[in-house]
Amino acid sequence: MNEDFAREEICRVGRSLFDRGYVHSTAGNISVRLPHGFLITPTDACLGFLVAGDIALVSDDGEHRSGARPSKTLALHRRIYEQTSAGCVLHTHSTHCVALSLQPHAEGSELLPPITPYYVMRVGRVPLIAYGRPGAPEVADAVAAEIGRRQAAGVTMRAVMLERLGPTVWHDTPAQAMAVLEELEETARLWMMSTPRPTPLSDIALDELREVFGARW
Repeated sequence: MNEDFAREEICRVGRSLFDRGYVHSTAGNISVRLPHGFLITPTDACLGFLVAGDIALVSDDGEHRSGARPSKTLALHRRIYEQTSAGCVLHTHSTHCVALSLQPHAEGSELLPPITPYYVMRVGRVPLIAYGRPGAPEVADAVAAEIGRRQAAGVTMRAVMLERLGPTVWHDTPAQAMAVLEELEETARLWMMSTPRPTPLSDIALDELREVFGARW
């Protein structure tokens, strides 16, 4: 992706997420992979009011080359790029996803069961990552390890949930990553709104989504 276009896309997606309440205050960050490193939003920047020229340019090995100081989650973005072919990584503190992570859950569990077909097709499995302070390298290592374990098992991932912090998603472009985030947060909202809790899709329904749409559940 052209660097100038990538900067504008980061600003456009950030503003869209902010205007619709998917991010608030200075929470959240976005990065885009380039042939010569990657762009990442500045630390403590509001995604609704980004300035294209302030977005940090960072080398593949994490060296800050230009722009404002990069997000404190730089290590997390780097590790995801190392482990995947993603073109964009997006992290938010989306309300319903965070609320779900505050509830009791078993070690190694996932944020949500497969309750809608579009959650299965657009998002897939979302493992919960144990809490660590914002920007902690241990969290980045845990995410990379989880991606590696899933890849070894033939499972393609597009998201993880950082306990008490929020979802991190990735895809080829900022627009596609935003679509994953939207589907994830809206599914979390449906789960929280439903009493009793929805029954997951059956194995037969999941098999049909795999066969017809190539779903990777």
